[in-house]
This record gives sequence, C-alpha cells and structure tokens, in this order.
Amino acid sequence: MEIGAFIAEMERLAPSDLAEEYDLKKIGLIVEGRPSIDKVCCSLDATPRVVERVMDLGADMLVVHHTPIWDPITRLTGPSARILRLLLAADINLYVMHTNFDKAEGGVNDALCRHLNITETGPLSFGRIGKCSLTVEEIADRLSCSLRIWGAPDEIERLAVVAGSGFDPELMDEAAAKGADAFLSAEMKHAVARIAPLPCIEATHYALEAPAMRELAAGRNWDYIDDPPVIRHVS
Repeated sequence: MEIGAFIAEMERLAPSDLAEEYDLKKIGLIVEGRPSIDKVCCSLDATPRVVERVMDLGADMLVVHHTPIWDPITRLTGPSARILRLLLAADINLYVMHTNFDKAEGGVNDALCRHLNITETGPLSFGRIGKCSLTVEEIADRLSCSLRIWGAPDEIERLAVVAGSGFDPELMDEAAAKGADAFLSAEMKHAVARIAPLPCIEATHYALEAPAMRELAAGRNWDYIDDPPVIRHVS
C-alpha cells in the first residue's frame, strides 16, 4: 500500500478534524519514511524499546496514540533524539492518532467500553457513559491495574468513562447530570477530587488507552507492541 492510501484509510478511521485544536499539528504523519507500506506495527507510545522492536520486525509504519514530539523542536536531545534517530535511520514512518481517535466512533473510548463490557452507551463531551455490570474489583481485574477510589461508590449501574487524563470538573458535572453513578479516568488532581460531584475511579493512563491500540492492531493483522510503564507500589 502506498503511503497516501494508508493515510486516507487512517483518516476514515479517525478524521483529523475531530482532534482538539491544540492537537492538530501533533497528529497524522509525524515522521516520513519509505513510501510503500507492507508491514505495520502499533503501540500506545513510540518509546525507544518500541521503535527497536519495530526495526527488528522489519516494519514500514508505526501507528501510535501519543506523539513523541509534544512541543516545537528547538533542540534534539535525550529520548526524543533517540526515537527520531532510530526512525529516520531505519526509514520508518510514524503515524499518530490522538484526540481524534479518542472521539472517533469505535475509537479509544468505545474500545474501553467494550473492554469493560459497558453497554447501552451514550456520548459524553470527551468520553462515554453507559450501563455497567462490573464491580470495582472486576474493573481492576479487566484493566490489570490497581485503582484509587475517590468517594464511596456503592452499586455502579451507570459508569462514565474518559480514557486518558479526563478528570475535568465540567466533564464530571456533565456525567453526574446524565445519571452516572461513578466516573472512571486517570491522573486525578487533589484539588479536582475535593470538588468532584460523584465518586471517581482512578486507573492508570496506560490501562485505559492500551485496549484501543490492541484492538486496532488485532482488527488489521498488525503487530501490537506492548511497552507498559513499570510501576512499583510501596506501602
């Protein structure tokens, strides 16, 4: 497949005009490599370990959710330099789908709902809300991560989910108004937790977004490369 046809396919999956304004220059083809695409790899992040594995597999394209280039480049040092050096030396393309994939039909939040068996889903400004049949313990098991619980959720019948860092007061107010019993997201801030209008379930950023990238790879026979962050819990 030629690179133009590949980009057109990704645009149909997650149109760039769905992206948040701050994200518009950080999605799409971020690193241009060889013009013909035969083998594709997929991961949540373009880490040095992931790129090295892409090279080992002889892939032409790496599709990720998070760009490794967040700010305008004024110098190339550290991990960013290593990632770009590897990609450019191997002539590998890098394609990013971030907030456009979060909001797309069938995208990151829908994949999370499927992963947690959340049904009868409806829209939230940047997420989804639906019927939940899992306990908090079962949610932790499905996500394979520890959870922090803010507040005291009793029986959760309707759960609002925002994959990634989504504990925004306006989103939580919207979820409460739509009848959510709890709100699942990542990276809660203390000041936000103190004013939350409903109980909150805090997972890791990785656990909430990796299911979508696994699903994306599986549906297209791409190689999925897993590179979860190493987390130690010390008590």
